[in-house]
Amino acid sequence: MKKPTAIASILLLVSLSLQEIAYAVSLSEPNQDFEGFSGSRTLKQEQEHAHEVHCSRERSRAAWKIIDDYLMPFVEREDYRISSKCRLHPNKDLFRDQELHKIHVDINEWRCGYCKKSFRAEKFLDQHFDNRHYNLLNVSHSKCLADLCGALHCDVVMNTKSTKTKCNPAATARNRHLCESLADSCFPANKGPSASRLHDLFLRQFCDAHTCSGKQKPFSKGGKKETSVFYLAIAILTLMLLPIFYLIVYLHQSEMRKNTQELRRISKVGQKAKPS
Repeated sequence: MKKPTAIASILLLVSLSLQEIAYAVSLSEPNQDFEGFSGSRTLKQEQEHAHEVHCSRERSRAAWKIIDDYLMPFVEREDYRISSKCRLHPNKDLFRDQELHKIHVDINEWRCGYCKKSFRAEKFLDQHFDNRHYNLLNVSHSKCLADLCGALHCDVVMNTKSTKTKCNPAATARNRHLCESLADSCFPANKGPSASRLHDLFLRQFCDAHTCSGKQKPFSKGGKKETSVFYLAIAILTLMLLPIFYLIVYLHQSEMRKNTQELRRISKVGQKAKPS
C-alpha cells in the first residue's frame, strides 16, 4: 500500500510542476492589452500638452534592436570604436536617453527612470515620455533612427512586411544605396583591418539582402545569441523532475530489497518447518 501512495504523491508533484512551468512560460509573453496603473489616468491629462515628434519611436526601437543584436557583437569583437559622426552611433538616436530610463520591474510593471511613475505596459510609458518628458529629447543633435529602417530591415523584425507584397525595384535600390552609404561612412575600408572587416560584414549582413531576387536573407552572419523561453522551460522542468526520478529509483530499490528480505525470511521459516 505504501508504494502506490508514494507514486501517487510523485505524480501529483509532477503535475504541479508542469502547471508552474506552463504559468511561467505564459508570463514570459508580454500582454499589451492591460491599462496603466494610477499613472494611466494622468496620461489623459498629459496628452493635452503633448508635443509632436516626427519620428516613430517604435521603428526607432526596432532599428536600435537590430543594431544591438546584429551589428554590435561584431563591433565589440573587433574592439572597434564607431565614430560619433556615424548615424549608427547611440548618440544619434533621438530616443536613446529615454529608452535607457525605462525600468522593467516586472512583466506587468514598467517604471519611469525620471519621475518613478509606474505603468502596466511599455506603450503607456512611451506615452508618458512623449507627454511629460519631451524636453529631455536631444532634438538638436540627435537624428531619427527610424529613417534608417529601410536599410536595416526593420520590417523583418517587426513582422510588418507581408510575404505577398510585390518587390519595388526603385525602393529596393534606394534602401541598398542608403545601406552602402552607412557602411562607407561608419566603417571606412581604408581605416585599418578592423574597419575593413566590419565594412565587408555590414555589406553581407544588411546590404546584400536588398534585392528583388529574394535569394539573400538579411542578418546572414547571425547575431547576439538569446536563450529561448522554450529551452529555458525545459531546463527548469528537468531540474525539477530529476530529484523526483531519483526518488522513484530509491523507492523501487527499497521495495526490491524489502521483497528480497521477505523471501529469505519465508525460505528460512520453510526450512525450519521441514521434519528432521
